[in-house]
Amino acid sequence: MLIDHDPCRAFMPYPAVAVEGAADGPLRSLSFGVKDLFDVAGYRTACGNPVKLAESPVAATTAPAVQALLGAGAMFLGKTHTEELAWSLYGTNAHFGAPLNPAAPDRVPGGSSSGSASAVAGRLCDFALGTDTGGSVRAPASFCGIYGLRPTHGAIPLGRCMPLAPSLDTVGFFARDARVLRQVGDVLLPAQTGALARLMIAEDLFALLDPRTRIALTPMVERIQNVLGAAVPTEVYDRPVAAIYEAFRFIQAHEIYALHGQWVESRRPVLGAPIAERFAFARTVADDQVAASRAVRDDFALRLRTLLADGVAMIAPVVHGPAPRLDASPATLDAYRHAAMAFLCPAGMAGLPQLVTPAGVIDGAPIGLSLVAAPGCDRALLDLAMKIAVAA
Repeated sequence: MLIDHDPCRAFMPYPAVAVEGAADGPLRSLSFGVKDLFDVAGYRTACGNPVKLAESPVAATTAPAVQALLGAGAMFLGKTHTEELAWSLYGTNAHFGAPLNPAAPDRVPGGSSSGSASAVAGRLCDFALGTDTGGSVRAPASFCGIYGLRPTHGAIPLGRCMPLAPSLDTVGFFARDARVLRQVGDVLLPAQTGALARLMIAEDLFALLDPRTRIALTPMVERIQNVLGAAVPTEVYDRPVAAIYEAFRFIQAHEIYALHGQWVESRRPVLGAPIAERFAFARTVADDQVAASRAVRDDFALRLRTLLADGVAMIAPVVHGPAPRLDASPATLDAYRHAAMAFLCPAGMAGLPQLVTPAGVIDGAPIGLSLVAAPGCDRALLDLAMKIAVAA
């Protein structure tokens, strides 16, 4: 890493190698970190696992998404911690530890983009790259009280980045304020293909929240409506949540095992207990389950894309509460993850952009609120975030 002091334990302690970027550009004077799934020339790529680290050559080529930021004048500070093989919501890596959650030091930072969220929240850099498959940008952004964007699926190239579940994987990014998030989006995102003119609110997801969480989010809900008008209540789910979550789990596990199963079986690395359990589950997923799950996804995705057509932004909770405590039991963490997926599955299953904005505090810990839109409306979401910030 290229900083002298890392009080958040956000960066991988790689030997410092300068990475050349443009002397000028739209991101000049801004610094950034990169989740340790992306190749950066001069650095290894550990993917959150010590065996992967030992096997990793020093990269000779930088990932396109990172190179775009360097070409825009941003200053690379280092590679940030990730949860093991990017398959966790908490950031408590069994091998490398947990980065600090600067906004709530007694709570998890969120994963798998844990170091990137920690570095931004801890003011070690201005913005950071992460990835989001099942919530790995959105949950840490909510947990650490910062902005985060999961873009439209496929909007930003994932070249030279460790894939997890390709039909769900996206490049995402964090910032502490909407203006910087917008600047990064201007560099990474394709041209605007949609505008936002109407609001909906995910009534069924808000109904899943406890009263304290609903109350904490209410001021931000009202602020958004002051900017874009009254939100029409809508239902995200047209079937039991469990049916969508099961389809997500089967698709994700099947794709992960197809990519990483042979490595796990042949190398037999010591995996953290939750990761090992997920690989054990992935071994059991059958082809007919995957085929049925893909049909469910196609139908659900069509519903959501139709719902959000014609310039609709939907207000939705990011997750159901603030970050779990660092000392939470495995059973508590597992229950939290399963409950959180009711909120995180829709955008991932439908390939939608979802923007997280800081929204409130519960028991001293942040919680975010999100806006979801149709594919291609990423820049419109960033514009809306700017307007909401100005209206604060």
